[in-house]
Amino acid sequence: MCVFRSCATVFVPLLLAAVAPSVVALEATPDNDRFDCRLLTTEPTPQTARDWYELNLWAGHCYRYDAHAVRIGFDGVRTLVISHEVNDGVERGRARFLDGPPEVFERRSRIGRLGWAEGGSAPTIPAGIAAKISSHYRLSLAGEERIANRRAYRLDISPLDSFRYGKRLWLDAETGLTLKQSLLDETGRAVETFQLTVLERPRLHQGEVSIDAPREAPRDAWHIGWLPGGFSPQPVETHSGRHGSDVTHRLFSDGLSTFSLFVAPLGEIEPLAPGLHRLGVSHAVVRHRDLDGTPCQVVVMGEMPPRVLLRVADGLSWAAEDS
Repeated sequence: MCVFRSCATVFVPLLLAAVAPSVVALEATPDNDRFDCRLLTTEPTPQTARDWYELNLWAGHCYRYDAHAVRIGFDGVRTLVISHEVNDGVERGRARFLDGPPEVFERRSRIGRLGWAEGGSAPTIPAGIAAKISSHYRLSLAGEERIANRRAYRLDISPLDSFRYGKRLWLDAETGLTLKQSLLDETGRAVETFQLTVLERPRLHQGEVSIDAPREAPRDAWHIGWLPGGFSPQPVETHSGRHGSDVTHRLFSDGLSTFSLFVAPLGEIEPLAPGLHRLGVSHAVVRHRDLDGTPCQVVVMGEMPPRVLLRVADGLSWAAEDS
Protein backbone atom coordinates (compact mmCIF):
# COMPACT_ATOMS: atom_id res chain seq x y z
CA MET A 1 0.00 0.00 0.00
CA CYS A 2 1.27 3.47 -0.85
CA VAL A 3 -1.15 5.71 1.00
CA PHE A 4 0.51 8.90 -0.20
CA ARG A 5 -0.23 8.07 -3.83
CA SER A 6 -3.89 7.94 -2.93
CA CYS A 7 -3.82 11.68 -2.28
CA ALA A 8 -4.91 12.26 -5.86
CA THR A 9 -7.91 9.99 -5.44
CA VAL A 10 -8.82 11.80 -2.23
CA PHE A 11 -8.26 15.28 -3.65
CA VAL A 12 -10.18 15.03 -6.91
CA PRO A 13 -13.48 13.83 -5.41
CA LEU A 14 -13.13 16.79 -3.06
CA LEU A 15 -12.23 18.97 -6.02
CA LEU A 16 -15.38 17.81 -7.79
CA ALA A 17 -17.23 18.50 -4.56
CA ALA A 18 -15.85 22.04 -4.58
CA VAL A 19 -18.08 22.69 -7.57
CA ALA A 20 -20.68 20.06 -6.71
CA PRO A 21 -20.76 19.86 -2.93
CA SER A 22 -23.23 17.72 -1.21
CA VAL A 23 -27.99 21.04 1.57
CA VAL A 24 -32.16 24.19 2.52
CA ALA A 25 -34.72 22.71 4.64
CA LEU A 26 -36.56 21.23 1.69
CA GLU A 27 -38.78 18.23 2.06
CA ALA A 28 -36.10 15.55 1.71
CA THR A 29 -36.89 13.48 4.78
CA PRO A 30 -34.83 10.45 5.87
CA ASP A 31 -37.60 8.17 4.57
CA ASN A 32 -37.38 9.50 1.01
CA ASP A 33 -35.10 7.70 -1.42
CA ARG A 34 -35.10 10.45 -4.08
CA PHE A 35 -35.06 14.24 -4.24
CA ASP A 36 -36.86 16.18 -6.99
CA CYS A 37 -34.49 18.91 -8.22
CA ARG A 38 -37.41 20.88 -9.65
CA LEU A 39 -38.29 21.91 -6.08
CA LEU A 40 -35.39 24.36 -6.22
CA THR A 41 -37.38 26.57 -8.59
CA THR A 42 -40.03 27.12 -5.90
CA GLU A 43 -37.62 28.31 -3.21
CA PRO A 44 -37.33 32.05 -2.42
CA THR A 45 -34.02 33.88 -2.85
CA PRO A 46 -31.75 33.05 0.13
CA GLN A 47 -31.47 35.82 2.71
CA THR A 48 -28.92 34.52 5.22
CA ALA A 49 -25.48 32.93 5.02
CA ARG A 50 -26.89 29.57 6.08
CA ASP A 51 -29.66 29.81 3.44
CA TRP A 52 -27.03 30.41 0.75
CA TYR A 53 -24.94 27.49 1.95
CA GLU A 54 -27.95 25.17 1.93
CA LEU A 55 -28.82 26.25 -1.61
CA ASN A 56 -25.18 25.69 -2.62
CA LEU A 57 -25.30 22.12 -1.35
CA TRP A 58 -28.53 21.31 -3.20
CA ALA A 59 -27.34 23.02 -6.39
CA GLY A 60 -24.22 20.86 -6.41
CA HIS A 61 -26.44 17.80 -6.74
CA CYS A 62 -29.03 19.16 -9.14
CA TYR A 63 -27.29 21.22 -11.81
CA ARG A 64 -25.83 19.79 -15.00
CA TYR A 65 -22.92 21.82 -16.38
CA ASP A 66 -19.51 21.93 -18.00
CA ALA A 67 -16.76 24.17 -16.70
CA HIS A 68 -13.15 25.24 -17.12
CA ALA A 69 -11.22 25.74 -13.90
CA VAL A 70 -7.85 26.53 -12.38
CA ARG A 71 -6.33 25.20 -9.16
CA ILE A 72 -3.60 27.17 -7.38
CA GLY A 73 -1.86 25.02 -4.80
CA PHE A 74 1.38 23.53 -3.56
CA ASP A 75 2.34 22.31 -7.03
CA GLY A 76 1.67 25.64 -8.72
CA VAL A 77 -1.15 26.36 -11.13
CA ARG A 78 -3.03 23.60 -12.94
CA THR A 79 -5.93 23.93 -15.35
CA LEU A 80 -8.70 21.42 -15.86
CA VAL A 81 -12.15 20.85 -17.29
CA ILE A 82 -15.04 19.60 -15.17
CA SER A 83 -18.47 18.23 -15.94
CA HIS A 84 -21.43 17.18 -13.82
CA GLU A 85 -24.37 15.11 -15.09
CA VAL A 86 -27.36 13.31 -13.60
CA ASN A 87 -28.57 10.14 -15.30
CA ASP A 88 -31.24 7.81 -13.88
CA GLY A 89 -30.90 9.53 -10.51
CA VAL A 90 -27.12 8.94 -10.28
CA GLU A 91 -24.64 11.83 -10.39
CA ARG A 92 -21.50 11.61 -12.48
CA GLY A 93 -18.65 14.08 -11.98
CA ARG A 94 -15.58 14.14 -14.20
CA ALA A 95 -12.35 16.17 -13.95
CA ARG A 96 -9.57 16.16 -16.56
CA PHE A 97 -6.31 18.06 -16.05
CA LEU A 98 -5.08 19.97 -19.10
CA ASP A 99 -1.46 20.40 -18.01
CA GLY A 100 1.09 18.40 -16.05
CA PRO A 101 0.68 14.62 -15.85
CA PRO A 102 -2.36 13.47 -17.90
CA GLU A 103 -4.99 12.63 -15.28
CA VAL A 104 -8.71 11.98 -15.48
CA PHE A 105 -10.88 11.35 -12.42
CA GLU A 106 -14.51 10.31 -12.25
CA ARG A 107 -17.01 10.02 -9.42
CA ARG A 108 -20.41 8.34 -9.58
CA SER A 109 -22.56 8.92 -6.53
CA ARG A 110 -25.95 9.48 -4.95
CA ILE A 111 -26.92 11.99 -2.27
CA GLY A 112 -25.22 10.65 0.83
CA ARG A 113 -26.07 10.32 4.49
CA LEU A 114 -24.44 11.81 7.58
CA GLY A 115 -23.66 8.53 9.29
CA TRP A 116 -24.14 4.78 9.48
CA ALA A 117 -27.68 3.51 10.03
CA GLU A 118 -26.95 2.09 13.50
CA GLY A 119 -30.21 0.17 13.54
CA GLY A 120 -32.29 2.92 11.92
CA SER A 121 -32.30 5.47 9.14
CA ALA A 122 -29.43 7.95 9.04
CA PRO A 123 -30.26 11.54 8.05
CA THR A 124 -29.38 12.53 4.50
CA ILE A 125 -26.58 14.97 3.86
CA PRO A 126 -28.97 17.53 2.30
CA ALA A 127 -31.29 17.37 5.31
CA GLY A 128 -28.67 17.95 7.98
CA ILE A 129 -25.23 19.12 6.92
CA ALA A 130 -25.84 22.88 7.13
CA ALA A 131 -27.24 22.55 10.66
CA LYS A 132 -24.32 20.31 11.61
CA ILE A 133 -21.56 22.68 10.53
CA SER A 134 -23.32 25.64 12.17
CA SER A 135 -22.31 24.11 15.51
CA HIS A 136 -18.62 24.29 14.67
CA TYR A 137 -18.28 27.09 12.12
CA ARG A 138 -19.48 30.67 11.80
CA LEU A 139 -21.11 31.41 8.43
CA SER A 140 -21.22 35.01 7.20
CA LEU A 141 -21.89 36.83 3.93
CA ALA A 142 -19.19 39.26 2.79
CA GLY A 143 -20.70 41.08 -0.17
CA GLU A 144 -21.02 40.67 -3.91
CA GLU A 145 -18.16 40.10 -6.38
CA ARG A 146 -17.69 38.97 -9.98
CA ILE A 147 -16.20 35.55 -10.70
CA ALA A 148 -16.00 33.89 -14.15
CA ASN A 149 -18.01 36.81 -15.55
CA ARG A 150 -20.90 35.97 -13.21
CA ARG A 151 -22.37 37.68 -10.14
CA ALA A 152 -21.25 35.91 -6.98
CA TYR A 153 -21.82 36.22 -3.23
CA ARG A 154 -18.85 35.55 -0.96
CA LEU A 155 -19.52 33.21 1.95
CA ASP A 156 -16.98 33.01 4.77
CA ILE A 157 -16.93 29.80 6.85
CA SER A 158 -14.77 30.30 9.96
CA PRO A 159 -14.09 27.53 12.52
CA LEU A 160 -15.17 28.15 16.11
CA ASP A 161 -12.18 26.20 17.47
CA SER A 162 -8.62 25.28 16.42
CA PHE A 163 -9.44 21.71 15.34
CA ARG A 164 -10.30 22.47 11.71
CA TYR A 165 -9.56 24.77 8.78
CA GLY A 166 -11.89 27.41 7.40
CA LYS A 167 -13.12 28.02 3.86
CA ARG A 168 -14.20 30.93 1.71
CA LEU A 169 -16.76 30.29 -1.02
CA TRP A 170 -17.97 32.45 -3.89
CA LEU A 171 -21.47 31.29 -4.88
CA ASP A 172 -23.13 31.96 -8.22
CA ALA A 173 -26.02 34.37 -7.67
CA GLU A 174 -28.16 32.64 -10.28
CA THR A 175 -27.67 28.94 -9.47
CA GLY A 176 -25.94 28.78 -6.07
CA LEU A 177 -23.05 26.73 -7.52
CA THR A 178 -19.53 27.25 -6.21
CA LEU A 179 -17.54 29.48 -8.57
CA LYS A 180 -14.47 29.77 -6.36
CA GLN A 181 -13.24 28.19 -3.14
CA SER A 182 -10.23 28.87 -0.90
CA LEU A 183 -8.96 26.68 1.94
CA LEU A 184 -7.79 28.76 4.92
CA ASP A 185 -5.25 27.59 7.51
CA GLU A 186 -5.19 28.46 11.23
CA THR A 187 -3.95 31.97 10.47
CA GLY A 188 -6.67 32.63 7.90
CA ARG A 189 -4.18 32.42 5.01
CA ALA A 190 -5.42 30.86 1.76
CA VAL A 191 -3.28 27.74 1.20
CA GLU A 192 -5.17 26.48 -1.85
CA THR A 193 -7.65 28.07 -4.25
CA PHE A 194 -9.91 26.43 -6.78
CA GLN A 195 -11.76 28.65 -9.25
CA LEU A 196 -13.96 28.28 -12.29
CA THR A 197 -12.91 30.47 -15.20
CA VAL A 198 -15.89 29.52 -17.38
CA LEU A 199 -19.21 27.99 -16.31
CA GLU A 200 -20.91 26.64 -19.42
CA ARG A 201 -24.61 25.86 -19.80
CA PRO A 202 -25.66 25.37 -16.16
CA ARG A 203 -29.13 23.85 -16.30
CA LEU A 204 -31.29 22.42 -13.57
CA HIS A 205 -31.89 18.68 -13.82
CA GLN A 206 -35.57 18.21 -14.61
CA GLY A 207 -35.99 15.11 -12.51
CA GLU A 208 -34.87 13.35 -9.36
CA VAL A 209 -31.56 12.45 -7.75
CA SER A 210 -31.28 9.21 -5.78
CA ILE A 211 -30.53 9.21 -2.05
CA ASP A 212 -28.23 6.48 -0.78
CA ALA A 213 -29.84 3.72 1.27
CA PRO A 214 -28.93 3.54 4.99
CA ARG A 215 -25.87 1.35 5.56
CA GLU A 216 -24.95 -0.71 8.59
CA ALA A 217 -21.63 0.16 10.19
CA PRO A 218 -18.76 -2.32 9.64
CA ARG A 219 -17.15 -4.08 12.59
CA ASP A 220 -13.58 -2.89 13.00
CA ALA A 221 -11.01 -4.60 15.20
CA TRP A 222 -9.81 -1.23 16.49
CA HIS A 223 -11.38 1.73 18.24
CA ILE A 224 -11.04 5.51 17.76
CA GLY A 225 -10.14 6.99 21.13
CA TRP A 226 -10.62 10.67 20.23
CA LEU A 227 -12.28 12.73 17.52
CA PRO A 228 -12.70 16.51 17.28
CA GLY A 229 -16.21 17.69 18.11
CA GLY A 230 -18.67 17.15 15.29
CA PHE A 231 -16.62 14.51 13.44
CA SER A 232 -18.24 11.15 12.77
CA PRO A 233 -17.54 8.12 10.54
CA GLN A 234 -18.99 8.43 7.05
CA PRO A 235 -20.94 5.61 5.32
CA VAL A 236 -18.96 5.66 2.08
CA GLU A 237 -17.50 2.88 -0.03
CA THR A 238 -13.73 3.02 0.47
CA HIS A 239 -12.52 -0.12 -1.29
CA SER A 240 -9.87 0.65 -3.90
CA GLY A 241 -7.70 -1.29 -6.27
CA ARG A 242 -4.79 0.75 -4.92
CA HIS A 243 -5.09 -0.99 -1.55
CA GLY A 244 -4.96 -4.67 -0.63
CA SER A 245 -7.82 -6.48 1.05
CA ASP A 246 -6.04 -6.27 4.42
CA VAL A 247 -6.05 -2.46 4.36
CA THR A 248 -8.95 -0.85 6.23
CA HIS A 249 -9.90 2.67 5.11
CA ARG A 250 -12.40 4.81 7.01
CA LEU A 251 -13.51 8.37 6.36
CA PHE A 252 -14.47 10.92 9.05
CA SER A 253 -16.12 14.32 8.55
CA ASP A 254 -17.79 17.20 10.38
CA GLY A 255 -19.78 18.07 7.25
CA LEU A 256 -17.08 20.35 5.85
CA SER A 257 -13.63 19.06 6.85
CA THR A 258 -12.64 15.45 6.18
CA PHE A 259 -9.81 13.08 7.01
CA SER A 260 -9.00 9.46 6.16
CA LEU A 261 -7.77 6.68 8.43
CA PHE A 262 -5.87 3.66 7.08
CA VAL A 263 -4.98 0.60 9.18
CA ALA A 264 -2.97 -2.32 7.72
CA PRO A 265 -0.84 -5.20 9.07
CA LEU A 266 2.83 -4.31 8.59
CA GLY A 267 3.61 -7.76 7.23
CA GLU A 268 1.25 -7.24 4.29
CA ILE A 269 2.40 -3.82 3.03
CA GLU A 270 5.42 -1.72 2.16
CA PRO A 271 5.94 0.31 5.37
CA LEU A 272 6.09 4.09 5.36
CA ALA A 273 8.41 6.17 7.51
CA PRO A 274 6.77 6.96 10.87
CA GLY A 275 6.19 10.61 11.65
CA LEU A 276 4.43 13.66 10.25
CA HIS A 277 4.54 14.18 6.49
CA ARG A 278 3.51 17.23 4.44
CA LEU A 279 1.50 16.46 1.30
CA GLY A 280 0.79 19.82 -0.25
CA VAL A 281 -2.05 21.35 1.78
CA SER A 282 -2.66 17.98 3.47
CA HIS A 283 -0.72 16.30 6.24
CA ALA A 284 -0.28 12.60 6.97
CA VAL A 285 0.63 11.02 10.30
CA VAL A 286 2.23 7.56 10.14
CA ARG A 287 2.44 5.38 13.23
CA HIS A 288 3.61 1.77 13.65
CA ARG A 289 1.47 0.33 16.42
CA ASP A 290 1.02 -3.06 18.05
CA LEU A 291 -2.71 -3.81 18.02
CA ASP A 292 -3.54 -6.98 19.97
CA GLY A 293 -0.15 -8.47 19.18
CA THR A 294 -0.27 -7.60 15.47
CA PRO A 295 2.19 -4.95 14.22
CA CYS A 296 0.13 -2.48 12.19
CA GLN A 297 0.67 0.70 10.26
CA VAL A 298 -1.74 3.52 11.05
CA VAL A 299 -2.03 6.48 8.67
CA VAL A 300 -4.25 9.49 9.35
CA MET A 301 -4.40 11.97 6.44
CA GLY A 302 -6.35 15.11 5.61
CA GLU A 303 -6.48 18.87 5.20
CA MET A 304 -6.45 19.40 8.96
CA PRO A 305 -4.15 20.95 11.60
CA PRO A 306 -1.31 18.43 12.14
CA ARG A 307 -1.81 18.20 15.91
CA VAL A 308 -5.38 16.99 15.34
CA LEU A 309 -4.22 14.18 13.04
CA LEU A 310 -1.49 13.25 15.55
CA ARG A 311 -3.99 13.00 18.40
CA VAL A 312 -6.36 10.82 16.35
CA ALA A 313 -3.52 8.47 15.35
CA ASP A 314 -2.17 8.17 18.88
CA GLY A 315 -5.63 7.55 20.35
CA LEU A 316 -6.29 4.43 18.28
CA SER A 317 -6.62 1.26 20.35
CA TRP A 318 -7.51 -2.37 19.88
CA ALA A 319 -11.20 -2.91 20.60
CA ALA A 320 -10.49 -5.69 23.10
CA GLU A 321 -8.43 -3.28 25.24
CA ASP A 322 -11.50 -1.11 25.86
CA SER A 323 -13.44 -4.01 27.33
